[in-house]
Amino acid sequence: MDSFNSTRRRFLTQSLTLAGVGLAAAKAPYVFAKTKTTLRVLGTHVTLQEEIRQKAMADLGIHLEFETKGEAELVQKATTYPHQFDLFEQWTDSIRTLWQANAIQPIKTDRLTYWKEINDISKKGRITPEAPIGAGDAPYKILNVQADGSLGSEFTGNISFLPYVHNVDSFGYNTDVIPKGVPYQTESWGWLLDPKWHGKVAVVNAPTIGIFDLALAAEANGLMKFADISNMTIAEIDQLFAILMKFKKQKHFAGFWNSVPQSVDFMTSKRVAIQSMFSPGVSSANGLGVPVTYAAPKEGYRAWHGVMCMSRECQGAVKDAAYDYMNWWLSGWAGAFIARQGYYISNPERSRPLLSANEWDYWYDGKPTQIALKGTDGRISVPAGDIRTGGSYVNRFSHVRVWNSVMENYEYSLDRWYEFLLA
Repeated sequence: MDSFNSTRRRFLTQSLTLAGVGLAAAKAPYVFAKTKTTLRVLGTHVTLQEEIRQKAMADLGIHLEFETKGEAELVQKATTYPHQFDLFEQWTDSIRTLWQANAIQPIKTDRLTYWKEINDISKKGRITPEAPIGAGDAPYKILNVQADGSLGSEFTGNISFLPYVHNVDSFGYNTDVIPKGVPYQTESWGWLLDPKWHGKVAVVNAPTIGIFDLALAAEANGLMKFADISNMTIAEIDQLFAILMKFKKQKHFAGFWNSVPQSVDFMTSKRVAIQSMFSPGVSSANGLGVPVTYAAPKEGYRAWHGVMCMSRECQGAVKDAAYDYMNWWLSGWAGAFIARQGYYISNPERSRPLLSANEWDYWYDGKPTQIALKGTDGRISVPAGDIRTGGSYVNRFSHVRVWNSVMENYEYSLDRWYEFLLA
């Protein structure tokens, strides 16, 4: 099989040279129809989208199977059944758990075509030397597989995940209900626990994410302080949930969403006026005519970094296909696609030629778009003249308060989270 795949790759290379990328990509599925390799990808709705699957299959000549689950389900399946997936796509807060469970294997950087193009957010934790790294698991802290088998910051040529999609998250609010604030000045995480929006607030039902949104809200309102918000003590967790329980029993929260489509439904149905949101949800809600602003909180963002990991069971031709797929993700098209829903890619210059000048100016440079822009669903999500909230890529990643992280007391916080949901 390895010999065959080597021959296949040589043939594809020759085809690209002779006929151009478009022709080779178009013919690939037919050339390899009898011997397609199946690659199973386990992950979230964030990146496992049908448009991405179809494009990657057409370009690579492989068969892709996408399986999506919620955060907790994903980690549980990946750590328990590594033979049931080949690649795993989620966020850095899953890495420590996957690595300790021996569910994933090191990825060799010398097989990553665009490794040298990956920027310093992934490799050093900050977009510029002056930008704050932020509390918690900045990606570089857990990226490299160290000589002793642990994860750390020293480059060794073996990494625990492919750095690719990333963004800064906050909350979205309906400006038909809540007056529009000023980015970095008046917009605040504290709004999530503001009694003025009683009964119109929702939070993401992801224990390693929602807890930080609510902790940031409690801190912003002066309800409590944390020594290290990314790694709360038992006492701090108890104090936080005592606060949140009071709000819950007063019916402050309208719900807890489990997926981006559900968050969009919460907002478009007017069930909520303000909630935790991811960028695609904001884009979709705007495309459906609901004026949702994605806040730039004065306290700073909660940042996340996507990870693509390889199952410890992935070998042979499937492993070759896994590397091909990882390289495809950084080759341009995927980065341009996810830019249109507000996400960044770790080597953005590779995607720049595939974005219009207005798209690049809006999504990456923080400049006003001269024309209305469409999201990945084909609907207009950005009106002409609009400027991205929070500004440019550099500016937004210069305001990171905390990274999505798994705390030392994660298991305890998980118990308290579910107690909170059921209260």
